[in-house]
Amino acid sequence: MSKISVPPSLRQRVAEKFNHRCCYCQSQEEIAGMQFTMDHVIPDSLGGETVEENLCLACWDCNLAKQKRIAASDPETEEIVALFHPNQQNWEDHFAWDSSHVLMIGLTSTGRATVSALHLNRPLLMRARERWVSAGWHPPK
Repeated sequence: MSKISVPPSLRQRVAEKFNHRCCYCQSQEEIAGMQFTMDHVIPDSLGGETVEENLCLACWDCNLAKQKRIAASDPETEEIVALFHPNQQNWEDHFAWDSSHVLMIGLTSTGRATVSALHLNRPLLMRARERWVSAGWHPPK
């Protein structure tokens, strides 16, 4: 996680761009009841800049799981592939929900690697999704 401060106006633009949802697990700030963090998609330690094109909104658990990684192993092929880049790729091209809308499915090598590396189906989050589905809050529209 970067220690670089993101100006409030930039943070607001990025949060609005991602509809106040984690760009990885799609959790909503309002439901989580906490302000999410700014993730440097390309970490500053790897030369990534603190600019809108390199920032996304991420929940704390996804940000902690991602750390400074930009690639991970696809569990299906065992190839190292780039993680999902929320500013350059569409979520729907790489991920889907199962029929219950609780389990996130990686559709591509990038999607599978991201689901695995960021633990996007962690048990506590899946239990929360079950409740959010029951309340009509999930999946996000």
